Amino acid sequence: MNLQQLEYIVAVDKHRHFQRAADECCVTQATLSMMIKKLEEELEVILFDRSKQPVVPTETGKGIIKQAKVILKETAYLKQLANDTKAEVKGQIRIGIIPTLAPYLLPLFLYNLLKNNPQLKVKVSELNTNQIVEQLEKDHLDVGILATPTSIEGLKEYPLFYEKLVVFVSDKETTLKKKFILPEEIDVNRLWLLEEGHCLRSQMMNLCELRKKNSDFSNLEYEAGSIESLLKIVEMNNGITVVPELAVINFSEKQKKQIREFKAPVPVREISLVTYRHFVKTKLLEVLAEEIKTGVEAFLPQQNGTQFVVEI
Repeated sequence: MNLQQLEYIVAVDKHRHFQRAADECCVTQATLSMMIKKLEEELEVILFDRSKQPVVPTETGKGIIKQAKVILKETAYLKQLANDTKAEVKGQIRIGIIPTLAPYLLPLFLYNLLKNNPQLKVKVSELNTNQIVEQLEKDHLDVGILATPTSIEGLKEYPLFYEKLVVFVSDKETTLKKKFILPEEIDVNRLWLLEEGHCLRSQMMNLCELRKKNSDFSNLEYEAGSIESLLKIVEMNNGITVVPELAVINFSEKQKKQIREFKAPVPVREISLVTYRHFVKTKLLEVLAEEIKTGVEAFLPQQNGTQFVVEI
């Protein structure tokens, strides 16, 4: 028995197909099948029911594959402990980031992250919170960048910064003329929301104590998929919406005049790095955190500079 054989059975369990598993492991199907067969002979069990399509693990196989994943995780942890003692940062980190953050935060840190760590390979996916959590649990992502707390068991959250929420109004706005407003002053009938699945939508609804939007625009139902779309629909329909602070960075002078801030206590959203409980690339996590905090420092001066600590 060797680690390679354990990687093969985990890959087959993931893809439920021998050829796709072989492709992922960069070997021929014949080689992969032979190595799995040898493992079955050594253990004197059948790991996969090959008569079914897609291939499925046997009941005995399920337990062995589960333990194989644990062994591979622990092996990766040993390797990572060794790498963490070295000065250079290398390897791969797979990042998931929510859409209401990606276009505003990525430009602030991604270039320097790659420039300062030339041996680091970074893969970024733009996903909503539920998708990120699912991908973390399946080990398809290493870390998520999203609004917290999530209150999801099995996840570890490492706060990075706090981002204020502000109100954006149409340039034809007549009622919300003052610079500082209270949440209850927002007319929910004119409030435009992001589509379901965006955590910012839930924050907006909670902020305005809104559960169902009863719009005067009865002939138009529109839920935006991005903040940029949301801003446009607000302009078109003389509406109101709530946007996070980083989204305002690249606003035109005209758009900045359409911003209204909340009176204290000002609502904020906490942005964190989120990992699944078995995450082992602690050095990469620390490097990523420092690059992000450095990147936002000039734009969010209210941050208190709390130290980022990864508990092992």
